[in-house]
Amino acid sequence: MKIVGLTGGIGSGKTTVAKLFAELGIPTYIADEEAKTLMNTSSTIKREISALFGDQAYTDGSLNRPFIANAIFNDTGLLKQMNSIVHPRVGRHFKEWVQQQNALYVIKENAILFEHGEEKNCDFTILVTAPENIRISRVVKRDNKTEAQVKAIINNQLPEGVKRLKATYIIENTALDKTRTQVLDVHHKLLNAMKTS
Repeated sequence: MKIVGLTGGIGSGKTTVAKLFAELGIPTYIADEEAKTLMNTSSTIKREISALFGDQAYTDGSLNRPFIANAIFNDTGLLKQMNSIVHPRVGRHFKEWVQQQNALYVIKENAILFEHGEEKNCDFTILVTAPENIRISRVVKRDNKTEAQVKAIINNQLPEGVKRLKATYIIENTALDKTRTQVLDVHHKLLNAMKTS
């Protein structure tokens, strides 16, 4: 079974593309959602995050996301420490999940695939992209953030040009019907690549 990494900057529409692959019957793993679940259910992770951030890290047993987001926004050291708690567990969870799948390939959607060198654990990678102005307006609407806040997040992410060079396939996600056509095209290319490998 091949592992296909799916990534893209904030507002690019990674989740939309992941859902389109899921509609084709491809098992799809959303790393960010699984990380959130693990942060709320794993007693080990909860204990380690509480030790890192203090008592405010959890309220009524659930991760205090606004507090955590605020704490790590301007503190890359704290962010790295949190990632070192969560990412290895998500990685192990993903491997266990893969063992339960029965398909030619699976999709692993991960916002920071290239940032963490995770592409080396993938057979192929897909970059979802869209013009920056579209990405900004999507996130402003979706997350109730200001344009400046979204730009700050984009500037913290790996530059688009670098991601393009690393990706096996690129999907431009601006209009849903065009995106669906590109997903089908990449799906067929992946199946053909697997026949020849």
